[in-house]
Amino acid sequence: MDEKALPGRLPERDRPWVMRTYAGHSSAAATNALFRRNLAKGQTGLSVAFDLPTQTGYDPDHELAAGEVGRVGVPVAHLGDVRALFDGIPLADMNTSMTINAPAMWLLGLYGTVAAEQGADLVRCAGTTQNDIIKEYLSRGTYIFPPAASLRLTADVIAYTLREMPKWNPVNICSYHLQEAGATPVQEVGFALATAVAVLDAVRDSGQVPAERMGDVVQRISFFVNAGVRFVEEIAKMRAFGALWDEITRERYGVENRKQRRFRYGVQVNSLGLTEAQPENNIQRIVLEMLGVTFSRDARARAVQLPAWNEALGLPRPWDQQWSLRMQQVLAYESDLLEYPDLFEGSHVMTALVDGIVTGARVELDKVLEMGGVVTAVETGYLKSALVASLAERRRRMENGTDVVVGVNRYTETEPSPLTAAGAEAVEQVDPAVEAAATASVRQWRAGRDAAAVDAALTRLRADAATTTNLMDATLACVRAGVTTGEWAGALRQVFGEYRAPTGLAGAAGAGGDATLAGVRERVAGTARELGSGRLRLLVGKPGLDGHSNGAEQIAVRARDAGFEVVYQGIRLTAGQIVAAAVEEDVDLVGLSVLSGSHLAAVPAVLDGLRAAGRGDLPVVVGGIIPAGDAEALRAAGVARVFTPKDFALTGIIDELVTVVRESNGLGV
Repeated sequence: MDEKALPGRLPERDRPWVMRTYAGHSSAAATNALFRRNLAKGQTGLSVAFDLPTQTGYDPDHELAAGEVGRVGVPVAHLGDVRALFDGIPLADMNTSMTINAPAMWLLGLYGTVAAEQGADLVRCAGTTQNDIIKEYLSRGTYIFPPAASLRLTADVIAYTLREMPKWNPVNICSYHLQEAGATPVQEVGFALATAVAVLDAVRDSGQVPAERMGDVVQRISFFVNAGVRFVEEIAKMRAFGALWDEITRERYGVENRKQRRFRYGVQVNSLGLTEAQPENNIQRIVLEMLGVTFSRDARARAVQLPAWNEALGLPRPWDQQWSLRMQQVLAYESDLLEYPDLFEGSHVMTALVDGIVTGARVELDKVLEMGGVVTAVETGYLKSALVASLAERRRRMENGTDVVVGVNRYTETEPSPLTAAGAEAVEQVDPAVEAAATASVRQWRAGRDAAAVDAALTRLRADAATTTNLMDATLACVRAGVTTGEWAGALRQVFGEYRAPTGLAGAAGAGGDATLAGVRERVAGTARELGSGRLRLLVGKPGLDGHSNGAEQIAVRARDAGFEVVYQGIRLTAGQIVAAAVEEDVDLVGLSVLSGSHLAAVPAVLDGLRAAGRGDLPVVVGGIIPAGDAEALRAAGVARVFTPKDFALTGIIDELVTVVRESNGLGV
C-alpha cells in the first residue's frame, strides 16, 4: 500500500514555516558573518536583534549607552552600519524580521534604502518590523515617546508600506512579552487584541488609507506570540486567537475576504521560562513549546525562532543557535507532522479549552475598550497593574510548589553537567572593545557627512512631526543625509517628548498564603527599631537601558509586603540618578537589577557614585543574569550580594536583604 495514500493524509505536505534564529551582537560586521553562517545551515529567514541603545534611540557615545553597546543585539547608528549588516545578503530574496519597536520607522527607512542600493524592487521585499509599542510600556521598556505619538508613527509606517512595500508586515502585535510579564492566556489574547484594535483604529482614523483598503491593511498585520511549556493550553490559545481575530476584523472593520482575515503569527518560545539550574532541561522545554505552535495545522505559526538552551546563562554561541535550528528542521523534515490536516478538528477537549479562552479574552477586550482603549489602559496603569499582579500570583505558585519547575523547586539533585563543565565557555563573550569601536565609528561617520544636509533633514523632520504629515518621507530624507539613530530619535523627542510608564506596583497583589513572610516582617520591623527609624527603606534601581523590569517589580512588591518602604522610579536611569535618589531618600539598601549583561559597567558606576557622594557605607545588592566569574568581580568591587535566576524564592531573597542591612550596620544577624 502506498504510504502517501493512507487515510487522513494530505495530498502533499504542508510547507514548513520560516525558520529563524534571533541574532545580533558586537558589531554589524560580526553579525553579518553570523547571519551568513546560519543561512548556510538551512535557516530560511533573518531575525535581527538590535542592542538597547539602538532600540531606545541613542548613539553608542551617549551617556546612557555606556556598557550596553553590542550586548543584547547589534548596534546600528547610521546607514553605513546597515550596509555592513546585510553585506552580501540579497534583501529582495530574504524574509527579515526586525525587533525594533520605537525606532521602527527609522530602521525600516535604513533597510529599504540599503535594499534599493542593492538593486531590489521594494515591492518584492518581505519581512516584519516589530512595531507594537504598547507592550513596551508593559514589559520590555524600550519605548521612547508617549503612547499617542507612538501609535501615530505606527500608522504612518503602515500607510507607507501599503503603498511602497506591499509584502512587508509593518507591525507585529506582540503578546510574547505580555506572557513574560505575567499574562494568563486569557489576558494575553485579550490585551494583544486590544492593541491590534488600537493600531487599526489609528490607521483608519488617520485618513491615510481608504475604507475599501482596510482589508489590505488587516492582511499585513502579523502577531508575535509566546509559547510556554503548557503546550496543550498553548495550542488552545492560538486557536482562540484566530477565532477572535476573524470575528473582530469582520465585524469591526468590515473585512469580507476570509483570506485577509487569517490570523498570521510568528513565535519565539518562552525565553524567560528557561532555567539557570540544570540548564540541560531547557532542551525539552523548548521542544514542547515548539509543539504548541506547530501541532495544530489550522493555527500553525508561519515563522518560528527558538531560544538556545543556555540563554538563562548568557549570550548563546553560534553552536547553541545551530542546535535550536536543528530542532525545527527535525520536526519539519524528519517527522510526519506536515503530512496531515488539523489533528484537533472535532476534539471536544480542545473545543472546550478554546471556548473558555475566547470567552475570557472577550471580557478582557471589552473592559479595555470600555475604558477608552488600550492607550487609556496604559496611561491609567490598569494593564501594568494587572500584569504585575498576575506575575506575583505565578511566582507564588512556583514558590509554594503548586507549579513544578524541574531542577528548580523539585528534583534539584543533579550530576555535574558536561555542557557547563569547568573550563568550557558556556556562553558567548562580548569583547569590551566593541563599545569603543562603535563610539569611534559613529564619530567618524558624523565628521564625514554634509552638516548642512543633516541640519536641513532634521529641521524638516521636526516640522513634519508638528503636523499630521506622514513622517516616512522626512525619515528617508534623514537616512540619505547621514543622520544617526540618536539624532533621528532626538529630533522627535523634542516634538513628542519622552514618556515614563506607570510601574504597576500600586495595585499589585501581595504574597498571600506565604507562611514564611510573617517571620521576615518581624525581622524588618525589629531591624528598623534597632536602627531608630520608622521603616527600612529599599531603593530598587534599573541602571542603563535594560527595560526588563519584571524581576525588579516582583522584588519591590515582596519587599513592600515584608514591611520595607520601597523607592522604585522605574527603568532607564543613569548611575547619577540612582545615587541622587539613594541620598535624597536616605535609604538603607540599594538593589540594582541588570539583565542586559552590562552589570560590569553599570554596577561599578553606581558604587563609585555612592562613594563620591559620601555614602560608600550604603550596601548594594545586584540581581540579573550574571555568570559566576562576573559575580565574583562584583563582590570584589563591593557588592554585598549577587542574586541570579536560580534564586527564585522571593521571600528568601527579602530575608537576605534584611541580613545585609544588619551586617552593614554592625547588628547581629
